[in-house]
Amino acid sequence: MSAFGPVPSRRLGRSLGINNIPAKMCPYSCVYCQLGKTMNMTVERQAFYQPEDIFREVKTKVDEATSRNEKIGYLTFVPDGEPTLEINLRQEIALLKQIGIPIAVLTNASLLWREDVREDLFEADFASLKLDAVTEDLWRNINRPHKDLKLDRVLEGVVDFATAFKGTIVSETMLVSGINYGAESERIAGFLRHLKKLDKAYIAIPTRPPTEKWVKRPAEEVINAAFQAFIQELSPKRVEYLIGYEGNAFAFTGNVREDLLAITAVHPMRKEAVKEFLRKANADWQIIEKLLRENKIIELDYEGNLYYMRKLPSKTGNSVKHRS
Repeated sequence: MSAFGPVPSRRLGRSLGINNIPAKMCPYSCVYCQLGKTMNMTVERQAFYQPEDIFREVKTKVDEATSRNEKIGYLTFVPDGEPTLEINLRQEIALLKQIGIPIAVLTNASLLWREDVREDLFEADFASLKLDAVTEDLWRNINRPHKDLKLDRVLEGVVDFATAFKGTIVSETMLVSGINYGAESERIAGFLRHLKKLDKAYIAIPTRPPTEKWVKRPAEEVINAAFQAFIQELSPKRVEYLIGYEGNAFAFTGNVREDLLAITAVHPMRKEAVKEFLRKANADWQIIEKLLRENKIIELDYEGNLYYMRKLPSKTGNSVKHRS
């Protein structure tokens, strides 16, 4: 058990993390997990820690942060495993609400088919649900689920939870290289369209060393194609990248160059949108030309439109030739 932070979060701003599960207990053993292979795969909920102990440790951390004038946007359940395996999750959330800071839970959604899990999560203010695949073969190849899990039940649980949840709800889809996605992005987007209360759909890539060495960041074209599929079913305002660095992906500094890098790390910009941004900032296209020359951003041609996206550090040779 531990509480840590507050740390920068690409979704939640300044977040104080809560680790309420023993290391690597999870119904999944995802190929991209930064924590390594799951040591104890289980779908059985247990009581791991006393809710009062969780509360005391978090309260101590909050008091310490407050004394240093540090801001905390959320108290976030983001453990070294799946947080909903804790059978006392509802009591933990109830106690922590006394602190007066919103509660977030980041879950892989694998147990949402259970009514008790959904009821527990209804107490949170923010829920992030993992959705990497909606077809059986890709789900098993990417998430490597516990043998007792059934994809159709997992997806039904996601729909049931999203229909009744009163707080902010987002989804996260991880893309990796070495996987033949085919039309899977379109299928995922079609599924997300039925989650009427979904506030945001995030498209993510691995940002830390994954469990399997063959897992790499996908090409920018793969990420952009997923983005286009998502906005076709949702809307541009409801889709964002999670490919930027922690802490500054959503930062606004007032500096045109830094703002462009921050925006294009989470959201590809069409050329027309970039021109409008530069006009409002009283800047010219030379900034874009310089960023292209420095290999800080790349230019992508998608269905006749030019998009600008922040360059991934590990990628080379994926951009089209830039032009003025």
